[in-house]
Amino acid sequence: MTTKLFVTASIVASFVVIAGSALAHHSFADFDRSKTGTMSGTVRTLEWENPHIWLWINTIDAAGNVVPWGFEGSAPAEMVREGFDRDKVTVTYHPLRDGRMGGSFMRIVKADGTVVAGAPGSAAGGGK
Repeated sequence: MTTKLFVTASIVASFVVIAGSALAHHSFADFDRSKTGTMSGTVRTLEWENPHIWLWINTIDAAGNVVPWGFEGSAPAEMVREGFDRDKVTVTYHPLRDGRMGGSFMRIVKADGTVVAGAPGSAAGGGK
């Protein structure tokens, strides 16, 4: 009976660890999802890493200085399917809670008007 209890407890513990890892991956706790911002700029860098890309854009402040902003997005494969490339963009995003320049992008609109999908669970839609 002790062996059966040990095996059952081990299986339950495994599920708890796996579920915790899955939930941790999809945490958006750094972002204030009650707020939405819009930022326009030129794509500076695109970090194509799984599980999510990071989009860095250069914006221009009131003094004419270049200011980089960073946004977490969806998976690289999704961005490629949507036709994302280096271009001028407008980003709709949930800002970082700590006030740093960045956020979780909800949607990107390219200079030609093409809408690129955003982060998992966002209200963004793909296509034109």
